[in-house]
Amino acid sequence: MVCRDATCCVSTYINVSMGKLGEFELIQQIRSSFSAPENIQGIGDDCAVIPQQEGYETLVSTDMLMEGVHFLIEDVNPYQLGWKSAAVNFSDIAAMGGEPVGSFLAFSLPKTLSDEWVAQFMEGYQAISKQFGFPLLGGDTTSSLDRLCICVTVLGKTKKGQSRKRNMAQVGDLICVTGTVGDSAGGLDVILNKRERQEDEQWLINRHYLPTPRIPEGMELTQIEGVHAMMDISDGIGSDLRHIMKESNVGAIINITKIPISKQLRRYCETHNLDKYKLATCGGEDYELLFTVSPESENHITVPHTIIGTITEGYELTWEGSDNDYVGFRHF
Repeated sequence: MVCRDATCCVSTYINVSMGKLGEFELIQQIRSSFSAPENIQGIGDDCAVIPQQEGYETLVSTDMLMEGVHFLIEDVNPYQLGWKSAAVNFSDIAAMGGEPVGSFLAFSLPKTLSDEWVAQFMEGYQAISKQFGFPLLGGDTTSSLDRLCICVTVLGKTKKGQSRKRNMAQVGDLICVTGTVGDSAGGLDVILNKRERQEDEQWLINRHYLPTPRIPEGMELTQIEGVHAMMDISDGIGSDLRHIMKESNVGAIINITKIPISKQLRRYCETHNLDKYKLATCGGEDYELLFTVSPESENHITVPHTIIGTITEGYELTWEGSDNDYVGFRHF
C-alpha cells in the first residue's frame, strides 16, 4: 500500500504561527509525534511502505469532512473535530469487521486557524488513533483560501473471505444494531437550534462530536459464521438498511418500537416535541453497527445488540408500528 505523499503531514505540536512554520519543520514535528509500527515505513519518504500478509485482505476507505457541510467550525472545538475526523473513518473498518493498520490525513487549512487550534485538532486525532491502534502513516497539507477541508484514508485488514459486506444478507436473517441510535441527530438538533445545553443536551452533543467506532465489536462479530451483512450507521437506518437491501436483493421489516433509543434522547424529544423515531432512523452519524444474522447464530453473539427486524423476500421496507416511511439522510 502506498500514500501519495507520506512526508506531507500535519503537526501535533505547532509552536509558531501557521504563516511562519515551514513545510519541512511541520513534517519533522508530526514525525516526532507519531511512530510507525514495526516493519512499516511511515512518515519520511514519498510513500508509506506496508508489507502484505499472506492470507489477508486489505481494507481501504476514504471520507471527507467539509466545513459548513459536515461541521460548524464556530461550534465544534478542535479536539472534538480531530477525534471525529478519525472516528468516522475508523468506523468503516469496523463495519467490515477489520483490524486497524493505519491512517492517512490530508487537509486544506485556512490561514485564520492558529497554531494552537491545529495542535488541539491533532491531539484529538492522536487520542482516538492510540485508543484503537491506528498509527498515522502520512498524508498531505495545503493552504485554503476559505474553508477547512479534511480528508482521511484508513487501512485495515481481515483474513481472506472474512470481511462482512452489504450483499450478504439472507432471507430470514434477524436485523440487529449495536448501542442506541438517534443520539447524534439529537445533538445536531441542539446545535442547529441553539438550544440551552443542560445535561441531556450536552450528552447528545458529545455523541455527535465524539462518536465511538465499534472496532472490537465488528471484529468479534466476524468470528460468528451466521453473521452475514454488516455496515455502520452513518446516514441513518432508513438509508443504510436500504443499501443492504439493494445489494442483497432482499426486503425488510423493521419494528419501529424495537429501535434502541437512549433515555437522554427520549427526554429531549419529549421536551421539544420531536419525533424520536425520525431522529433514530433518519439522523445518521451514530456509527453503530447494523448487521443481519441467522436466528440460530444470534444466540451466540456476546456483543451487546438489539433485534429490530427481519430480512424478507421482495424489495420492500416495511415499518411496523408507524405509517411513516423513514428514508434517512442522502448527500445529493
